[in-house]
Amino acid sequence: MDTQRKLEILAQDAQYDLACACGTRDDEHRRRGVGGKWLYPVTLPSGGRSLLLKTLVSNACTNDCKYCPLRRGSNVERCSMSADEIANIFLEYRRTENVFGLFLTSGVTGTPDQSMQRLLDATKLLRKKHQFRGYIHLKILPGASDAAVEEALTYASAVSLNIETPGRQHFAKLSECKDYDRDIIRPLRLMSRLTAKGQPRAGVKCTTQFVVGASDETDAEIVKYMGGLYDRLKFERIYFSAYQPGLGTPDIPGERAVLAAPDALLRREHRLYQVDFLLRKYGFSGRELLFGNNGNLDLERDPKETWARAHPELFPVNANKAGRAELLRVPGLGLLGVARIVEARLHRTLRSLAEAGLNGRMMTKAESYLVWS
Repeated sequence: MDTQRKLEILAQDAQYDLACACGTRDDEHRRRGVGGKWLYPVTLPSGGRSLLLKTLVSNACTNDCKYCPLRRGSNVERCSMSADEIANIFLEYRRTENVFGLFLTSGVTGTPDQSMQRLLDATKLLRKKHQFRGYIHLKILPGASDAAVEEALTYASAVSLNIETPGRQHFAKLSECKDYDRDIIRPLRLMSRLTAKGQPRAGVKCTTQFVVGASDETDAEIVKYMGGLYDRLKFERIYFSAYQPGLGTPDIPGERAVLAAPDALLRREHRLYQVDFLLRKYGFSGRELLFGNNGNLDLERDPKETWARAHPELFPVNANKAGRAELLRVPGLGLLGVARIVEARLHRTLRSLAEAGLNGRMMTKAESYLVWS
């Protein structure tokens, strides 16, 4: 198989791992490059945005992850790329598509450390032979040794390891060959320690991803784990990937749930991303969020509005006097909207959101939670 065909297969299969970039704005969406390879947006250190080439080193895998279409025994076309092939492909994309960096992941072939070595060989080739000093995101494979994790942190700009589920009970329904504490939690904690403030690798960013709905976890359980990942482990970002129907084995909880409500998991994913923003950007804590009797977020209403409706004593908010933190709690108002209100009221007393240059459906929602005097 020639290199071009390998890349077509491996870049396509890399779509199942989102723990590098995704979002809600148009400039945050992945797009196809020349030949159909996926290019992902990434935030630059300067604050701007560029594109990331993302591919697997190999889609062969000895793991049995029941939600994954690349699990052992599945009927997919298998292939692998050498370190030279990966380096040459990336350098060509960097020249022709102006990509900013590279995301490398892989199935586990042989042992986790043998597969990690393939990722590291390609990375070291780019760093040492080709003197590439830009962005490289490496996947830490489940079960990787401490030495492999440390070496990855030496050469990568960012690393990620998918946590998959909130807890071993749910994880056990998805894999019989991986151990949650040994293969997932141990390396996540090591990544945190080695990149902590004051450590030599403190500049390396750590991210992770939940596979939403493949097992039988609740949103409340996910949010509890998010608190630990952000507050104790100090991870940079948490991503969510809704289980995709038909990709897994018939016996996993997610496959049965998808058949009952085919669009529910995508809406769950969206609600969890909204929660993520509330925790990272809006000053909310996980304890403030509200869940239904089933432990899940309301699929019909965003989590900020659910919270606001449960606290009528805090509304309406005076748009001309409230502080930034108070305004960020108003349903419909985002970071940009609050910044415009704060700026506009420096010059005059506001009587509507339109006077701050804010219009649209979400502003109509926000108006019902605001007063002007």
